[in-house]
Amino acid sequence: MGADLVSTRITDRAGDGRVARLTIDRAAKLNALDPPTIRALNAAATRIAEDANLRAAVITGAGDRAFVGGADVDTMAQLDQPGAETFITELHRAIAAVRAIPVPVIARINGYCLGAGLELAAACDLRVASSNAVYGMPEVKVGMPSVIEAALLPRLVGWGQASRLLLLGENIDAAEARAIGLIEKAVPPADLDAAVEGWIDAILAAGGDAVRLQKALMRQWERLPLDAAIEAGIASFRASFSGEEPHRMLRSFLARRRASRT
Repeated sequence: MGADLVSTRITDRAGDGRVARLTIDRAAKLNALDPPTIRALNAAATRIAEDANLRAAVITGAGDRAFVGGADVDTMAQLDQPGAETFITELHRAIAAVRAIPVPVIARINGYCLGAGLELAAACDLRVASSNAVYGMPEVKVGMPSVIEAALLPRLVGWGQASRLLLLGENIDAAEARAIGLIEKAVPPADLDAAVEGWIDAILAAGGDAVRLQKALMRQWERLPLDAAIEAGIASFRASFSGEEPHRMLRSFLARRRASRT
């Protein structure tokens, strides 16, 4: 049952590694996250994170109406205090599992991206959306604070815009989401898959080890003071030369430059 709620498709790119695509598949419920779907997402993210040949991952929702329409309201309506703590902790663990995937994770946002859906998108590294997508954090309108990975929002959009989303519960469209930095790109619906593939191509053209090191370093930057973050970068740069990748790619770059001058 879990595999049906979150499907995983692995594409092998000859010589370039693997790309994983996770699809949350509750289209009839706007891909809302109920406990079985939350557990399936956690399991799928944990599984692909262990693949040493993985180069990139994409997360999306089934259908064309929603990325994730939020946490499942029918579930939340039945919660008591202990149940609320269990539910939100499991949701956090699933989103954290997505955030812990050691390669770039792209959120392919194809419609409503609300509440827990926006938290999931915020946990991804890159966000590309259909121009008809809608974003919001409506929890306060139904008597709950926005919690767990909502804490990522001020890092993306600043405290002012985060306060607007979290305290007013307003929805915004893709153009505004792009303007405030909530997403990196908005495209017409027909161009969404091409935009995702363009980013995947760019990731695969980069050094696989370098990209993993870069993502790990960026996670360190989030929690370190500036001086310590710089020191962590020096260690990461040194680590990149433990293998052949920088020498191989620099030789290729220099050969192309020489060829362009002849």
